[in-house]
Amino acid sequence: MKKIALILVPILLAACASTPMTDTPPTPQAREAVTKPPVVDNSEAIEANRRMLEANRKLEEARLLEESRKLQYEAQDLQKQSVFFDFDRYVVKPEYQGVVQRQAEFIKMHRNDIVTLEGNADERGSNEYNLALGDKRANAVQKDLELLGVPATQIRAVSMGEEKARLSCHEEKCWKENRRDDFFHKLN
Repeated sequence: MKKIALILVPILLAACASTPMTDTPPTPQAREAVTKPPVVDNSEAIEANRRMLEANRKLEEARLLEESRKLQYEAQDLQKQSVFFDFDRYVVKPEYQGVVQRQAEFIKMHRNDIVTLEGNADERGSNEYNLALGDKRANAVQKDLELLGVPATQIRAVSMGEEKARLSCHEEKCWKENRRDDFFHKLN
């Protein structure tokens, strides 16, 4: 054990005898080298990134424009559809349930759509009677849309009475075209 102690003592003394560290401030050149990053010219990369972002923005604008056109076309196509009623009636007939169903699907898919239901009547009857009948027709279609899950906030029902006749002859072929409910979509 004494041999080990004799060997270790000089080693420990040599380790303790090393020169102490001093707190001398680094030279200005050394400080600048540590804090200043190397200058890199990345203007080409920045410009390439800017061009890529601009191209992506234009592509997105084109996609949104195409989507908007498609949506407008679809809404215009739906506006060509009407629900027709029997004389002096305001019950939606079974053969028009498909029209109401397609309208409901479109409205539910587009929460920014407000549909105006215009109830119409033929020329027979007084103006007041035809306004009331047009109102009942618009409300009947509204009720069916709501039963299919369309929120009432997306529906506006109005009566046009006999004021918006499609055909103006005074016989059944014209009257049956005028007993209807029309759909007008407004996409916000």
